[in-house]
Amino acid sequence: MAKQENPLTGEALIKEVCRRIRVARSYWDAHNNAACRGERDRALALYNTLTKEQKDQIPQQLRMWLRYRSEKYFGAYRTPSKSKRKSK
Repeated sequence: MAKQENPLTGEALIKEVCRRIRVARSYWDAHNNAACRGERDRALALYNTLTKEQKDQIPQQLRMWLRYRSEKYFGAYRTPSKSKRKSK
């Protein structure tokens, strides 16, 4: 995926965070954990750039899923997923 020339700001940034959280949740519902983890990480990185006022504009249901529920399954303390390739 190509990098954007201009970083997102304001309403566009809030919309992108919401979109990424929704995509991650759809991957979660489809039991596609690897894709969910990557999308969640991207959403969280963007979410952490928001100000407190901007974070309040994100629907509470999405914020809850991003911060708490998904942390239970994708947190740093969890066992990392195994590679499908055999080691020699």
